[in-house]
Amino acid sequence: MLEPAEWEFWDTWMRAQRRLAGELDRGLQRDCGISKAEYSVLRTLTRPMRVGELADALDWEKSRVAHLLTRMENRGLVARIEDGATGRRTGVELTGEGRRTAERATRAHGANIRRLVLDSLTPGQAAAIRAWSEQLLEQT
Repeated sequence: MLEPAEWEFWDTWMRAQRRLAGELDRGLQRDCGISKAEYSVLRTLTRPMRVGELADALDWEKSRVAHLLTRMENRGLVARIEDGATGRRTGVELTGEGRRTAERATRAHGANIRRLVLDSLTPGQAAAIRAWSEQLLEQT
């Protein structure tokens, strides 16, 4: 059972996390016209990939990736590529517009991360958060 101060810490952390995620999402939408999910796909597709490989890299369900790719394909950000042996459209790659959008979004998103997070942290705070995050990732 958590103590009241521990619950207060947790609630504050969760509110801060939601607010930060919301602000970063709104920034991508406002500055680049894309969602956080679309940005994740654009950043991950550094080379052509099979849809399943992309889903694994993002740690998402394959159906979620497939639906998002359809929307992104309709917007000209990605293109499906065919498997030479079967002729099935099993792969995906960025289009020229997708690459330009990824570059623009990376600059804008990075500026928002700097403004909302990095500029307000001391080097010690940043190092502590990084160490804690790495520890958490190793545990799960």
